[in-house]
Amino acid sequence: MKIVRFNLTGRRAGYAVLEGSQLKELKGNPFGKVVFSGRVFDLSAVKLLPPSAPSKIVAIGLNYKAHAGEMAENLPRTPLIFFKNAGGIIGTEDNIIKPSQSGQVDYEGELAVIIKKKARNISPEAAFDYILGYSCFNDVTARDLQKADGQWSRAKGFDTFAVCGPWIETELDPQGQLLETYLNGKLKQRAFTADMIFDIPRIVSFVSEVMTLMPGDIIATGTPSGIGPMKPGDKVEVRISGIGSLINHLALK
Repeated sequence: MKIVRFNLTGRRAGYAVLEGSQLKELKGNPFGKVVFSGRVFDLSAVKLLPPSAPSKIVAIGLNYKAHAGEMAENLPRTPLIFFKNAGGIIGTEDNIIKPSQSGQVDYEGELAVIIKKKARNISPEAAFDYILGYSCFNDVTARDLQKADGQWSRAKGFDTFAVCGPWIETELDPQGQLLETYLNGKLKQRAFTADMIFDIPRIVSFVSEVMTLMPGDIIATGTPSGIGPMKPGDKVEVRISGIGSLINHLALK
């Protein structure tokens, strides 16, 4: 099931289930029992929003061996967590804005986990009970500022640097998917999610031992090797088998 968060002119944001090109609107949100309102919209008539409105976005660093190698970092012994700016989240077809402070803005394609219900101190065995589904994510990073600061808050925290979409796929084996990132149609990243150092249950459990996860929260599970810079006008696409494509452009404003 594909769950979409959308906006229709003159209406507040809502959720729907995507079936073909039709959106079957939900009453309320999808984090409890799914109940349909009876209204149906055509996909072409709405604007797709980020698939959830998270209270926080937790990201995992260095979760693919090859990426740790290209960053000249040792492999982490436990998941390395940091935060993205939840207030600056954007969805598919929205522009990523290049900040004037940075001379190098990089793409990082990732698999995102969307939390279904409140989770605190859960075991890896129970983790899937707390996951609503999965989406594509671009952990946009000001690489020069990351190196200059020595910590990642500014480099990864600019508005529009947390990109998620196009929807939530609820029926997916998260460890059996192909993740690819394309820049202007050219393949830049390609890896299988099975290559993660820490798998999805371990990540969700670990984060829940640190903080309470709430419905709609997003965990970005790390990027494979092949990261690189974008320039204004570039088109970046994060494509994950079983989910779809997250497409954005880099702009100056």
